[in-house]
Amino acid sequence: MTLTVNGERREVPDVATIAELLDHFRIQHQAVGVLINGEVVGRGDFGTAPVREGDTLDIVRFVGGG
Repeated sequence: MTLTVNGERREVPDVATIAELLDHFRIQHQAVGVLINGEVVGRGDFGTAPVREGDTLDIVRFVGGG
């Protein structure tokens, strides 16, 4: 499946949900925010929010500081 992730076209194995995609990249679900095609997806919806061929995703890591 071809997706655009953080501005870069990527070939990834077929995944059904954001949670599966994050697991593929070995990203902890609690540490990120995700947008699909410009729409914010709540962390509680990662397990059900679908990922489709051609989607554009932005995965943002939270960084502490001050």
